[in-house]
Amino acid sequence: MFFRMVIQALVRQWKKMIMIAFTIALGASLATAMLNVMFDVGDKVNQELKTYGANIRVIPQTASILSDLYGVEGAQTQYLKEDELGKIKTIFWSFNIVDFAPYLEGNAVLKSGGKTLSENTNVTGTWYSYHLDLPTGESLDTGMTAMKTWWTVNGSWISDDDYESAMVGTEIAKRENINIRDKITLVSKDRNSVEKSFTVCGIFDAGGDEDESIFLNLKEAQDLFEKEGLISSIDVSALTTPDNDLARRAAQDPQSLNIVDWDTWYCTAYVSSICYQLQEVISNSSAKAVRQVAESEGAILNKTQLLMLLITILSLIGSALGISNLVTASVMERSQEIGLMKAVGAYNGSVMALVLTEILITALVGTCAGYFAGLGFAQIIGQSVFESSINIKLTVIPIVAILIFVVTMAGSIPSIRMLLHLEPAEVLHGR
Repeated sequence: MFFRMVIQALVRQWKKMIMIAFTIALGASLATAMLNVMFDVGDKVNQELKTYGANIRVIPQTASILSDLYGVEGAQTQYLKEDELGKIKTIFWSFNIVDFAPYLEGNAVLKSGGKTLSENTNVTGTWYSYHLDLPTGESLDTGMTAMKTWWTVNGSWISDDDYESAMVGTEIAKRENINIRDKITLVSKDRNSVEKSFTVCGIFDAGGDEDESIFLNLKEAQDLFEKEGLISSIDVSALTTPDNDLARRAAQDPQSLNIVDWDTWYCTAYVSSICYQLQEVISNSSAKAVRQVAESEGAILNKTQLLMLLITILSLIGSALGISNLVTASVMERSQEIGLMKAVGAYNGSVMALVLTEILITALVGTCAGYFAGLGFAQIIGQSVFESSINIKLTVIPIVAILIFVVTMAGSIPSIRMLLHLEPAEVLHGR
């Protein structure tokens, strides 16, 4: 009898129930889309920010000590080993290492056409898109090309098997009137004065200090400065988790953490944790976060997630208001029917259960429709904003179900109060 009355009520008021279901579906779809994107946005935002450069720099310990104590860089006397670069992909968070590039820097005399153009030119050797075989048996292509996507290059990048080409910064090119395909000669300022000639294959505009540099293949720079198998620094681009209090305490002194905090910190992709692990595998190294990049990543990620959470909350509030108006109108239309039920002996609890069952059945239909619509909205957001699909999180299903249940019940409160105060005699007499 109870469910027959529910079904009949749904059939009689099908238009109003469709409107309630539609209102709930809108709230459910927005909540589903925003929550799926919010849970997946961390990696997406990090991937986007990786196009703006490395967030970790690895340098020799002596260079780090000079920088920490005096804020200056002295003459480099200690170097890192090139053959240890593959170990970067063996740390606990190896899959979070997106790219890395080694650098060997030095000063040389720049000549062209038999004339000396500059007595002190910064020269940097690096990898561009280097194929590296890892100790794990895997391989990858890594280097500066993928990490410097904002550089404007007139001409072409150096390939890693090209030992005769050089890229010249735009400031040097303008000042010394160097053009693509020009021949330049570099002479090291070491005691042996090694001399090497190159053809300019590209002139780049980096928008920074690099515009005063000349870039070579790493092997050629090592030969020029007689630093075989050595590098000055490593830039690492890693996906990281925004810092919290634990990460900040660990960054100051990891040894001050207790066992539980240590395990939590070490097994979380904080930038300080990744730096620590890099120092474990690279001999005599000091890994430091590039704070401007790392802090920007955390701030942008937190603000993005907060924005999505606010959109979810506002959409649910809007749904609650819509449900409240529609259910109240439904109860008002059915006041004589409800008054008659009370007059023949129905208790407030029974009448309230009847109305709530109708609403919850309608909410279930609206939630199911809204959930699948929300999955579609999430993919649209992923493709339009991040140019990639959003991973569907199963944990969103119970969260959306609970949220919609709470919103539906909250939106039904005014109508329930009206139902409880409804007097059969007044209603049946048209008052």
